[in-house]
Amino acid sequence: MLEVRDLTKTFGSYTAVDEVSFTIPDGKILGLIGQNGAGKTTTFRLILDFLTMDKGTILWNGEPITEKVYNTIGYLPEERGLYPKQTVESQLLYFAELRGKKKTEILPKIDEWMEKFQVKGKKTDKVKSLSKGNQQKVQLIATLIHEPKLVILDEPFSGLDPVNAELLKDGIIELKKKGACVIFSSHNMDNVEKICDDLVMLKDGKMVLNGPVQEIRESFGRTKLFLETPMSVEEFSEISGVTGALLREDGVTELTLENAEVGKEIFDLVTENGYITMFNQQPPTLEEIFKLKAGETHE
Repeated sequence: MLEVRDLTKTFGSYTAVDEVSFTIPDGKILGLIGQNGAGKTTTFRLILDFLTMDKGTILWNGEPITEKVYNTIGYLPEERGLYPKQTVESQLLYFAELRGKKKTEILPKIDEWMEKFQVKGKKTDKVKSLSKGNQQKVQLIATLIHEPKLVILDEPFSGLDPVNAELLKDGIIELKKKGACVIFSSHNMDNVEKICDDLVMLKDGKMVLNGPVQEIRESFGRTKLFLETPMSVEEFSEISGVTGALLREDGVTELTLENAEVGKEIFDLVTENGYITMFNQQPPTLEEIFKLKAGETHE
C-alpha cells in the first residue's frame, strides 16, 4: 500500500504541489488528473525520490521507501527514453538488470510480453527500426517486465491508437488483479472513468477532488438525463430547472438539469401517456466534472 501525506514541493516562490494526500491499497488503481502544470508529474517525481519534498511523508506498507523497494517500482515517464541503436532484447535486459533482476529471469519472459502487447517486430530488431507505437510498447514492457508491486504511469495512453490503448488498459487491469498498486495520469477521462477505483484531481498543485470515482460522480447529483420521447427540445427548454437540451444524432434527447429532483417532474410528464423506450438519469461524466473543476476559481 502506498500512502502519501501532506506532500509539498516549492520551486522558489512557486508551489508545485501543495499538501497532497492519498492512499492506494494493494490491487487498486488511482487516476491522477489535472490540467498541464497542475502538479501531476512533480508528484510522481517526489514519490520516486527524483525530487526532494519540502514537507510530507511517503510510505510503502507503512515504512519509508528504501532502495530495495524502488527496485519493485515500475515507472513510465511522460518523456519516453529508449536507446534507439540497441536491440529490443538488450534494452529490456538492461532496464531489468537496473532493478536487480538477473538475465536468466528476464530472457524467458521477453517473447511472452512482446506477444501480450502485440509488438510488431522481433526482439533482435533495433529499437529505431520499430514504429513509434511499437517503441512505446517496448518502453511499457520495460516498465512492467520485472513485475513491479507499485506502477507509476505518466500519460501512458499518449499517442496510442484505440486498439493499442485497449491493450494497455487490459495490461493495467491485469496488474491490479495481481495485487499491484497502480497510479497513472491521463487527459483521457474515459480511460480514467473505466479502469480507476479512485481519483485525485489537482489544480495549481492543490487537491480539488479525492475519492472513489463513482462517489465523486454521484456527489455532483444526477443532473444528466437521456430519454427517447416525441417531445421536442424546445418544449424541454421551457421547463423550469432544465438548463440545457439537445437532440443527438441517434435520436436521444440529452438534458442537463439544475438538480436531480427535476428528473421526477420530467418523468411524470413524458410517461403520462404510458411507456417510453428510454429514461436514464445519470451523474455528469468525469470529463464534464473535470471541465467544471478546471474552470473554477479559488480565492
